[in-house]
Amino acid sequence: MKRGAWTAGTQVWHDGVVDATRFAPFLSFADLPAEELDELAAVMSEVEVDAGTTVLTVDSYGTAVYFIEQGNADVLDDGNETTALGPGDTFGEIGLLLTGQRTATVVARSPMRLLSLSGQDFDRIRARVPEVERTLRRLGIERAGR
Repeated sequence: MKRGAWTAGTQVWHDGVVDATRFAPFLSFADLPAEELDELAAVMSEVEVDAGTTVLTVDSYGTAVYFIEQGNADVLDDGNETTALGPGDTFGEIGLLLTGQRTATVVARSPMRLLSLSGQDFDRIRARVPEVERTLRRLGIERAGR
């Protein structure tokens, strides 16, 4: 199933339940309640992308947040400054939770495996995952202030 408007690469979506233990590398989730991580895992999808794929494009509508399990990406902001992301990093939270629009372009530097949380799924579980929402909002506010 193809979702989104990705370019210059291939992506494969695997819908289904993700095991909550896969969140262990994500330091921002280290202290979250197990019940919230289980709720989150139940609505996540796995995405595989090829190197060179543009995962997010600046100013596009923010429809999901992504968690990098494997691979590396470059983040290009409006000023074309580059930030590197890798396993354990998260991106897309600003557009999904704060502004509605993407504030940067993210390009896969290598083949990647991502966990994806769609805005629609997040809205369904939002009331049951207040700490997840606070954590992602805090990260987004911190990044937006840079």
